Amino acid sequence: MKSQHLIWDLPLRLFHWLLVLTFIALWASAEMGSEYMQYHMYAGYFMLFLLTFRVVWGIAGTKHAQFLSFFPTPARLKAYLKPSENIAKREPAGHNPLGAMMVFAMILLLFTQAVSGLFITDDVFSSGPYYGSVGGDLETLFNRLHDICFTLIQACIALHLVALAFYKFTKKKSLVQAMFTGKKSSADVKKEDAINSSKLVTAIVLAIIVAVFVYWLVVINAPVIEDYYYY
Repeated sequence: MKSQHLIWDLPLRLFHWLLVLTFIALWASAEMGSEYMQYHMYAGYFMLFLLTFRVVWGIAGTKHAQFLSFFPTPARLKAYLKPSENIAKREPAGHNPLGAMMVFAMILLLFTQAVSGLFITDDVFSSGPYYGSVGGDLETLFNRLHDICFTLIQACIALHLVALAFYKFTKKKSLVQAMFTGKKSSADVKKEDAINSSKLVTAIVLAIIVAVFVYWLVVINAPVIEDYYYY
């Protein structure tokens, strides 16, 4: 039996699956009608927390979670796409360059989706905390971005599922299982690529700081928009 090496830390794995669940909640609450938009907003705030934590963890996290370790530079892309008889030798322990492109695309799209939601309204029950703080043209732009990003995110999810299926049935590797356990087989990664710990204390401290920041952003710092009525 081949040994297993820890590659994906626990905070990263929690981020990944909480992101999936939060996106499903956002999608469902948007489809269920205006009476559920308040829950849609709460899920959006949590999404903003998750994404902000991921950005911070991309700097302070374990080596395979750090953005610099898998940023898809032209050199890395060229080396990865170069024909080779032994694919396993050039498969990174963490994200490969193509997967890295998807990671950055999803973070950018989801961030744009979450931030734009702060400035829009459903015109019935709920409004983002910054709705009314910018001009009408910008609000129109944020509304449009919210719709466009959702469509692009759906396309990225479809591509991601195709990639998972390709690895499962063609390369006989379960990326989903690795994201649950955090471990990869010694046949796929070297022992020196493994991480020693998930840096849980650091992750908890950073999560608290990010949570306080998001609360400040959407509650404390949110402008109070006065409504004036003329009779």
